[in-house]
Amino acid sequence: MDTVEATRLLKGVRDAALSGRRPAVGPRADISESWERMLRNGLDPDRDQRAGVLPLEEIERRRLTSPLVEVLPVLRESLVSIAEAAQHIMVVADAEGRLLWREGSAAVLRKGDSHGFVLGADWNEGLVGTNGVGTPLVTRRPVQVHSAEHFVSSHHAWTCAGAPITDPRDGRLIGVVDISGPLSTMHPATLTLVTSIARLAEAELRNRHFASLDRLRTVAAPLLARLTGRALAVDVNGWPAAVIGTAPSGRLSLPKAVRAGRLWLPSLGMCTVEPLPGGWLVRADEENAEPVAAGRVVLDLSRPRQPSVTVHGASGSWAHELSPRHAELLYFLARHRDGRTAAQLAQDVFEDPTRTVTVRAEMSRLRRHLAQILAHRPYRFAEEVEVELIGPEHPGELLPHSTAPAVRGARRGRV
Repeated sequence: MDTVEATRLLKGVRDAALSGRRPAVGPRADISESWERMLRNGLDPDRDQRAGVLPLEEIERRRLTSPLVEVLPVLRESLVSIAEAAQHIMVVADAEGRLLWREGSAAVLRKGDSHGFVLGADWNEGLVGTNGVGTPLVTRRPVQVHSAEHFVSSHHAWTCAGAPITDPRDGRLIGVVDISGPLSTMHPATLTLVTSIARLAEAELRNRHFASLDRLRTVAAPLLARLTGRALAVDVNGWPAAVIGTAPSGRLSLPKAVRAGRLWLPSLGMCTVEPLPGGWLVRADEENAEPVAAGRVVLDLSRPRQPSVTVHGASGSWAHELSPRHAELLYFLARHRDGRTAAQLAQDVFEDPTRTVTVRAEMSRLRRHLAQILAHRPYRFAEEVEVELIGPEHPGELLPHSTAPAVRGARRGRV
């Protein structure tokens, strides 16, 4: 199908969807769900809305403080020359959808100006509709948006493909890389290319993380050698560089604000925390080695980009931000207090009960953080724990990143 024919078809699909009619060919799932979000929020499909552009000082501040600056050379080397040759531009935006960098074809950059595709502009989906910057930030998946798949009609002369970038050090969504251009420049392989480059950027962040752990290990090893009992050297995100007196574990859940002194940690109990260059020395109090049992758990899914779990116990409370997959799993366990087997969770997540190996691996990672509130055989919240589930105001906003059939059913009111 050529570009003209594809554009005509997509406009017909969009017109039918906006008028409430069932089109002969339905929109793709990501596009359909994005349109539903826009209609619920009352976005005008025929009005080009734009927020104020950030001042240059704020753009520069965001550039310098964003982890994206660490992978910008990778993105430039991989994409800019291709974008220029294909009459595209590369755009890099932060987690709020603000455009921080853009490079590529000079002619396309000028066309982008007329679309508001300029440095400091806000391309959040809630403001400008379905697009290759804002929509991947909501779904946390690569998305291609072509012509009339854009919700706002003024963007129909544009095609774009964007992929989110996640920081492997803390699982935080840090931004999106996007390739955009006029309709005539559309190529079906663009999305695959952008996705591959986003994964390459994440690999660069991972390599930098490993290097920083090596440096921390060099400092911490002599200190740990002189200690007895259980102790760990962890980086600022809780990743262990060296341990003594205990088996190596996964990431340690740390409070957002860590200070030297006495601190209760969910997996270790009371600890003494001391600063190290690039991290912390954590020594477990052997007299209170077991963590205090939790009494109440709040699973907060009201913020699409920041699902979290907060555990309240006799020693206080602590919060843990969840990855998209862990948010799905805890949601299913909260809805099924009697528990779910690995096969049932595989059915919930993948609609394939045979994918138990993947489920067990994810649950093992999750229980490293939440062992005192999660039981297994079957997987479930501990019976003595009170669980509160906070969802979004509208069911349709539930875990927008999720493709799990059980979540999609809940968005449409089917429990």
